[in-house]
Amino acid sequence: MFLQSVLYRPSILRARIAQMTAHLSNSFESSSVRSVLGVSLADLPKSNVFTSSLPPDPSFKTPAESHNAPRVNLGPRMVKDALYTFVHPEQTEEPELLGISQTAMRDIGLREGEEKSEEFKNLVAGNHIYWDNESAEGIYPWAQCYGGTLSARVLSKKIVDFALGWQLFVTRAISLFESTNPYTKTRYEIQLKGAGKTPYSRFADGKAVLRSSLREFVVSEALNALRIPTTRALSLTLAPKSRVRRETIETGAIVTRFAQSWLRVGTFDILRFRGNRKLIRTLATYVAEHVFPGWESLPAAVPISLPATSSTLHPARSVPAYEIQGDAPGEENRFSRLYREIARRNAVTVAYWQAYAFTNGVLNTDNTSLLGLSLDFGPFAFLDNFDPSYTPNHDDHMLRYCYKNQPSIIWWNLLRLGESLGELIGAGAEIDEEQFVNEGIREESVPQLIKRAETIIERTRKEYQAVFDAEFRRLMRARLGLVSDKETDFDELFSGLLDTMEALELDFNHFFRRLSSVRVTEIETEEQRKDLAARFFHKEGVTGLGNTEASARERIAEWLAKWRIRVQEDWHDMDKERETAMKKVNPKFIPRSWILDEVIQRVERGGEREIIGKVMKMALNPFDDEWDPGDRAQEERFCGDVPRGNRQMMCSCSS
Repeated sequence: MFLQSVLYRPSILRARIAQMTAHLSNSFESSSVRSVLGVSLADLPKSNVFTSSLPPDPSFKTPAESHNAPRVNLGPRMVKDALYTFVHPEQTEEPELLGISQTAMRDIGLREGEEKSEEFKNLVAGNHIYWDNESAEGIYPWAQCYGGTLSARVLSKKIVDFALGWQLFVTRAISLFESTNPYTKTRYEIQLKGAGKTPYSRFADGKAVLRSSLREFVVSEALNALRIPTTRALSLTLAPKSRVRRETIETGAIVTRFAQSWLRVGTFDILRFRGNRKLIRTLATYVAEHVFPGWESLPAAVPISLPATSSTLHPARSVPAYEIQGDAPGEENRFSRLYREIARRNAVTVAYWQAYAFTNGVLNTDNTSLLGLSLDFGPFAFLDNFDPSYTPNHDDHMLRYCYKNQPSIIWWNLLRLGESLGELIGAGAEIDEEQFVNEGIREESVPQLIKRAETIIERTRKEYQAVFDAEFRRLMRARLGLVSDKETDFDELFSGLLDTMEALELDFNHFFRRLSSVRVTEIETEEQRKDLAARFFHKEGVTGLGNTEASARERIAEWLAKWRIRVQEDWHDMDKERETAMKKVNPKFIPRSWILDEVIQRVERGGEREIIGKVMKMALNPFDDEWDPGDRAQEERFCGDVPRGNRQMMCSCSS
């Protein structure tokens, strides 16, 4: 009653809504302020904290040793007791800069127009590094060493072990340096993907094709614009002289991408497989102190329950690094808190994926970020029709990475991380004892360590579930235009809507955008609701097995009646304000697979270039109603009904 009485007063309601959406206006304001600032590439602060803090490839311990060695000596080959190898990009002949993200430029701290400089063009083509071999000064590029585990439910242990031991994954990313935005102080690791062989490329060529590079370039920035945690893309460069063999011979390309960290669960996997406990501790300490803001930034122990309490969703921080929290057998040391923070971040990201129907397509441990970022885009897609079993990966015959499985697959990967950190987590208060640090756990303490680690990992599973559940509900409330939180919403609105979408084969993201514009006055009667239901159909009408137009209209009308009651409870007569709020979270444009395929064809075969900039502009501003008044027909086509033959497209991992 109190909530209803407060919401009934328009002035208080407006204040509450303004508070809830403040992060939207603040982010736009800060972005506009940064747009008039920026520095040149030469003046951008650069560092190499990663290579200064962690052990290099023992065969090439210094940049000079790597730089002066014949390229063939660098590999591909096995690298042990290291987290990276110094390696520079291969030269690109006649590179062509196809596109940049202006948002990425601002976020890195580069001034407008810097992309036109020769220094910028050469850097993103792999033709310039900030290292002088004569003086041995500057920052030398590097490639990270990591492995990965594939789902053991479908792969034998033998194959999993092979994946770990042989650095299976085709690593063709070379980090150039770490940049620090002079204004926000955010540090990013700038990286080229597709710039040549590394020791970790195995039998591959270290290259990337234009097809997959363009897809990653667009989706990285599109996810960021949707506020989904993700790695980013700065530029796309064509390598016209690079002919890359995949299923066919294709043109090469390079994506310049960036993230606060490129470390992943697979980075720990390979160390666990090799039994390198010392390096596991070194890496975990680096993650806490240099990837996260420090040990004291990690979450304190929390009670676990569903639905989650406020203390679970917003845990206290500032716990001293050496403090032990909780009671036996689940006492938490600082490495336990690190593990939980990684799990919590991934729970939030997966909730965003599910709320916006983004499907990664491949989610091995090497595709799972320690920062909880969407990472390494291969056969990804946004759902068209709502189909929980959809996978965009045509090689995923078991559907292990389909849309509905993503939350459980990410937890499966986090469980592998728990195994890697298990000794550190299970050590409890013994974590810094000399005996443990140097030689490991005492034999008599092994059962207690195992019990403690298992207890903490199981509690972390429940915490992951609680955070995911709460974040998914929050996002779905926002997408449906709800301000208050009612427990009945999940069954009556969320689940009911998803069941209806699946049964009637409705387009997921189109539904929410079109719902945004539905006025309460348009659905007051059952007849009105049935008439309006057709707004959510495909152009060809009702689809889905066993459905008729009458039954489809009736089903949607029934759901609209429930939705109408809820939005009236929250908004009363403020329908216009509700529509505005919904359009800020329900995008008009999504970079769907059929659009990206068309863009690729137009660039590769038609020689078009402007289309990349046009699609990127739409991807960077997905909530706008229009982008270019002179190109409305194409924009509406890209935002309209997906052509029937292009729905639920699939593609390969080949890139």
